[in-house]
Amino acid sequence: MDLSLSTRVESGPAGDSTVVEAAGEIDVYTAPKLRERLVDIVDAGQYHLIVDVRGVEFLDSTGLGVLVGGLKRVRQHDGSLRLVCTQERILKIFRITGLTKVFTIHDTVEDALNTH
Repeated sequence: MDLSLSTRVESGPAGDSTVVEAAGEIDVYTAPKLRERLVDIVDAGQYHLIVDVRGVEFLDSTGLGVLVGGLKRVRQHDGSLRLVCTQERILKIFRITGLTKVFTIHDTVEDALNTH
């Protein structure tokens, strides 16, 4: 399976955030596509990101690395990267790796928009 990405800007009480909606698999083959999208967004001056992975069916360590790299990139600009995830098998990966302490994970994009 491939990875599809869509990007949009949404406004919330905490300001504008760029929402990246991912669907499919984020693995060693598709992770560079996500990395490139995150880099392009930050290079364009958008430092508050929401990555919606509710449509992601598989996430490996390469994908986790891309998300961590994206977080580091936005933090260099006092930005934020929040995740939207409701799938237990994906949430389990974040718990096992301890990344629930690194990322703020929300159930909906609306919840994520209400925080920075």
